[in-house]
Amino acid sequence: MKQKLVVLSGAGMSQESGLKTFRDMGGIWDNYHVEEVASPEAWKKNPELVLRFYNERRKALWEARPNAGHIALASLEDRYDVEIITQNVDDLHEQAGSRKILHLHGELRKARSTADPSRIYTLHTPELNIGDVCELGSQLRPHIVWFGEPVPNIVKAQKIMEKADILVVIGTSLVVYPAAGLIHFAPEGIPIYVIDPGSPNLTLSGVVYIQKKASEGVNDLLEKLEHYRLGFNQKE
Repeated sequence: MKQKLVVLSGAGMSQESGLKTFRDMGGIWDNYHVEEVASPEAWKKNPELVLRFYNERRKALWEARPNAGHIALASLEDRYDVEIITQNVDDLHEQAGSRKILHLHGELRKARSTADPSRIYTLHTPELNIGDVCELGSQLRPHIVWFGEPVPNIVKAQKIMEKADILVVIGTSLVVYPAAGLIHFAPEGIPIYVIDPGSPNLTLSGVVYIQKKASEGVNDLLEKLEHYRLGFNQKE
C-alpha cells in the first residue's frame, strides 16, 4: 500500500506560473483593499467591481501554465497516494496531472448561483458579467470563498490531514486561517517538509525546511523523499 502524502499549497506555488497574489496585482487594484473586492459586503455594494476584479484574475489564469513544481508534485503519484489541499483558486495542479485536489478557497474557473449555492457552473471564457444568470434567473457570482465567509471544505481538509504519512507544505506563509491550522491535524511524528523561501517557523517536531521557490524546492523534495522512502522500506 502506498504511503499517503498530503500537500498543503499556497500562493507561492503559482507565482512562478505568473499568477500574482492580490497584493501584487498592481494597477488599479493598488487603490483597493482586499475586502472591497473579495467580501460579501463588496458584492452587495458594487458587484460590477467584484466581477471585474475576478475577470482580470481569470484572464491571467487562462494564459498561465503549470510550472515545474506542479509537474513534479503530479509525478509523485507514481509512488505515493498524493492528496493536495490548496488555498489557490487556480487549476494548475489539475493541469499538471494531479488527480486528488481539494480547493479550500474556491475555484476561479467556476461560478455559482446566488439563489442556490449548490448550482455550480464551469466557465468556458474568462468573463463573468452582470446579467449572467443561472436557470433560476439568479445572477452568477464567482465560486470563491470571500473574506467573512465560512470555508465549506475545511472539515474535509482536516480529515485528509489526519491520514497523512508525510506532509508537504509549499508556497504558504501559514498566516491565513483556518487553513494555517490544518497542520495541527497531521499525525504526530510524521515527516514534514516545508518549501518556501521564507520558511515559516513551525512549532512542530520533525520539520525539514527547504528555503527555495516552489519549482526548485520540489526537486530537492523529490531527493529527500527518495532517501526517506529507502530508509522506510529498509525498516519494513
